Amino acid sequence: MSLSNKIDFAVVFRVANANPNGDPLNGNRPRINYDGKGEVSDVCLKRKMRDRLQEIGHAIFVQSDDRRIDSFKSLKARADSVIKDYSKPEQVIETACKTWFDVRAFGQIFSFAGKKKDAEKGSGVSIPVRGPVSIHPAFSLTPVSVTSTQITRSVSLEEEVKRGSDTMGMKHRVDHGVYLFYGAMNPQLAGRTGFSDEDAEVIKKVLPQLFDNDASSARPEGSMEVLKVYWWKHNSPSGQYSSAKVHGSLKVETLAHGDVEYSLTELAGLKPEVIAGS
Repeated sequence: MSLSNKIDFAVVFRVANANPNGDPLNGNRPRINYDGKGEVSDVCLKRKMRDRLQEIGHAIFVQSDDRRIDSFKSLKARADSVIKDYSKPEQVIETACKTWFDVRAFGQIFSFAGKKKDAEKGSGVSIPVRGPVSIHPAFSLTPVSVTSTQITRSVSLEEEVKRGSDTMGMKHRVDHGVYLFYGAMNPQLAGRTGFSDEDAEVIKKVLPQLFDNDASSARPEGSMEVLKVYWWKHNSPSGQYSSAKVHGSLKVETLAHGDVEYSLTELAGLKPEVIAGS
């Protein structure tokens, strides 16, 4: 059975001396918009959700290389392991959604070129799967300051090799920021992928744990923390209110001494479940 009710959610998280999402086109500096507010892309947030889902045993199609748990070195190889015939798109979508949690949640485009000889005949495939779970980018509540420090990237292992200029590098971090992002689950789209009420509960379970087991040099342990998750479950597939109205009912502010203040505009018949971060 697919998702019964429309669901909206919001996640508030804190960043302290970490790079939450580096921009490779800008020297891996933390992403910042034109207003000076920090930004974390929806792609980055979905990556962390996929990692948490994989850790609790769910099959994931888009696995990162450092967390890959099978022998497939490409998405094509992983897809070919369960999809034998791409000529029937409906069967491809059904098989993929049954097999991989992230496909039936976020969707996926199965776009593969045919073999060189066959490609000339147009044998490539492009099969889109539209997922019911949508995620907004996260933005900080106020402009953030970024500190850049010079670091030693490498040390010569051989005595005869002189250290070159490329051994020095830069490291960037957001000093402090409170970020907010929104999401929603659409029952109409869930019916196409088989995303169920049980799947929605799994998403609700991993959101408070979004940054668990995610430590790295750029994000030391404890530097990323989910503060609150707001979860609105509507009483029907269409929902009582638009997602824009539901998301807009939550106001989050940072106070001068660093605390975070939350306020809600009451929506008749729709009260959120408030979940603390892990």
